[in-house]
Amino acid sequence: MAAAARADDLAIAWEPQPGPQTALITCPVFEVFYGGARGGGKTDGVLGEFASHAAQYGEHAIGLMVRRTREQLVETIERSRVIYTRIGAKLVDNLWRFPNGARLRFAYLERDADAENYQGHSYTRVYVEEIGTFPSAAPILKLLATLRSGHGVPVGFRATGNPGGPGHQWVKARYIDAAPLGWKVTTHSFENPFTKEIVTRDRVYIPSRLSDNEYLGGGYVANLHMAGSPELVRAWLEGDWNVVLGAYFPEFGPRHVVAPRELPEHWTRFRAFDWGSYRPFSVGWYAVSDGELPDFPRGALIRYREWYGASEPNVGLKMTAEQVADGILARETRTEREAIASSVADPAIFAADGGPSIAERMFGRGITFRRADNARVSRGGAMGGWDQVRSRLVGEDGRPMVYFFSTNVHLIRTLPALQHDELKPEDVDTEGEDHAADELRYACMSRPYTAPKPKAKEPMRGIHEMTMNELWAMQKKPAKGRIA
Repeated sequence: MAAAARADDLAIAWEPQPGPQTALITCPVFEVFYGGARGGGKTDGVLGEFASHAAQYGEHAIGLMVRRTREQLVETIERSRVIYTRIGAKLVDNLWRFPNGARLRFAYLERDADAENYQGHSYTRVYVEEIGTFPSAAPILKLLATLRSGHGVPVGFRATGNPGGPGHQWVKARYIDAAPLGWKVTTHSFENPFTKEIVTRDRVYIPSRLSDNEYLGGGYVANLHMAGSPELVRAWLEGDWNVVLGAYFPEFGPRHVVAPRELPEHWTRFRAFDWGSYRPFSVGWYAVSDGELPDFPRGALIRYREWYGASEPNVGLKMTAEQVADGILARETRTEREAIASSVADPAIFAADGGPSIAERMFGRGITFRRADNARVSRGGAMGGWDQVRSRLVGEDGRPMVYFFSTNVHLIRTLPALQHDELKPEDVDTEGEDHAADELRYACMSRPYTAPKPKAKEPMRGIHEMTMNELWAMQKKPAKGRIA
């Protein structure tokens, strides 16, 4: 009876709206991603979900709610005050204590390593607000390991988010791609290494739209329409995950992607490399068109092969320099006619910190690199790497000057998702998955391209600019239609 009373108190303080918000509160699935569009009531949804969980399990309900930065966390805490103080909960040092003993802690993870501070903790609920602000899934996966209960309480993970942000790619891959329309539970199986038992975890995406929030009307819709481009508005209003907000390279499109084909043997070929261990590495192989094939203008770059060292979006394979070098050679020997004229790489691999550099170790396996020009943005009249990439994407006379075989899946996946750095808008946000793009930048800087200037039309001259002889000739020339 007491538990029922607590639930009634919660209903008085806050009630979920019909639809997705109610589905979130009642969802028994272990891992839930809730969101999609702006204004869908996501923050209220997760705050209400824990209040419901607390009302049911009392002192055994222990929650952790995380955001990326302290500033973002402030807004969530302020909204929680509105709901939780109505049911007698008290907030001390970012920890809510409910009258029945339930607890909810607020925290922020500005660095991936901050998640390690929670090793050994036990929670029955973990919430991540705006999960797309996390560039990598790594800290989130560490938090999943804290979900356990010694009192038989069903544990669960809940996340909210919108399209865009540095984590757009991994969030989309984890939650959206399997069921773009949502509402489909997917089950993932794992083997217990100790008992050999197969254990499962289920996951679901609950889409939330502005239309699901009865408290935001036409005025808010109008505000969103005024806020940006049609693509931006579509992403915010409809939760369209195929629209990338704030794309750094909006020039990229289907015209840059071509089907694999044989390229002339005599075309110059080179490779570019961006090192990564904890993060992915990227190797790209390029050919330089001499104009022989009509599909590629003279001087265009064709990225005909890639090797991307990732186990999942933005997570590296942790391979050694020697293993990467061996892998590069193995991929090149598949084609007997392939001859690599040069190689450029991230200058960081030439750093020697108390031992042979990565470049030296790869040289020992037969791979030689020279330092790439690492200028990212244009300065003092010199064109930077990102402008080189952009110039080639734009090309000339409506034709790009860089192309990618459709087998270059990781560059095609990550390049359009890159966003502007909020503090340095002329640069890429380096928290995003920019490894293949960096390698492309090195390649473009090794073959500088300058678009030809458009031909200027010859200006019409006025009478005052004509010579006396020209004026005399005009006077002597009969007017059209007049008999001389």
